[in-house]
Amino acid sequence: MKRLFTGLATALTLALPPTAVAQPVDFGDDRSEWALDGECDDLRFVGPGMTQTTLLEADVRHDATDCRIAFQDGRIWPRDGRGVPTIEFGDDTSTWAFDGECDDPRFIGPGMTQSTLLEADARRDATDCRTAYESGRIWLRGGGS
Repeated sequence: MKRLFTGLATALTLALPPTAVAQPVDFGDDRSEWALDGECDDLRFVGPGMTQTTLLEADVRHDATDCRIAFQDGRIWPRDGRGVPTIEFGDDTSTWAFDGECDDPRFIGPGMTQSTLLEADARRDATDCRTAYESGRIWLRGGGS
């Protein structure tokens, strides 16, 4: 997992001009009442790894472990868009394109097909996967691209 995240960070560093490289995220500490519950409660972030309850200013930088894990898994990203992985969704040449389910094995989540995932469908179900990703129903496995 750490190797995959480091690879993503390196790829982003090489792909962006020096002034656009995101600084490391300060996750803070675990002093929030909601820390260590498996959901990020820090309103600086968005994504499917966030809590579904109301976000409070008091929880900013006080749910470090939950937010760090979700960030490293690619399930949250900074609200301002910095650090969001660029995803190459590919095309719609899969047999299963346009069926309302993502069939790309690079993703996980409730918007995925319930059938067998095939490596041959990677980057070949763009519309279904993009739609599910943008609605927060899927996310990248381990933050990959």
